[in-house]
Amino acid sequence: MCDAFDVTPRTLRFYEAKELLFPIRDGQRRLFTRRDAARLKLILRGKRFGFSLEEIRQLLDLYDIGDQQETQLTRTLDVAYERHAAMIAQREELTQAIADLEDQLKWVENHLTAMKNKNS
Repeated sequence: MCDAFDVTPRTLRFYEAKELLFPIRDGQRRLFTRRDAARLKLILRGKRFGFSLEEIRQLLDLYDIGDQQETQLTRTLDVAYERHAAMIAQREELTQAIADLEDQLKWVENHLTAMKNKNS
């Protein structure tokens, strides 16, 4: 699992402790099923999108309620739309901050150039 998903054993133990993964225990060894692999893939994707671990756990838990994943997919869509809107807002804020910083850089450069020309 570590090699397949480029994660550390500590990461797997952490997700197990958070009840996101449920490997089979064989002494000190942990045996991960295909279901665990699918869950880990969704966990990592959710983290990349900025979902909290609690949101991810809640979404994964909806898989087993027996409605052919309708509830899970509906809730996932709702959370994803919320996250999408937040990401767009962050991007807009970052774009504005970059523009403001570029203006400041130009002002300082111009000010320094003027000072050098005055002292020459």
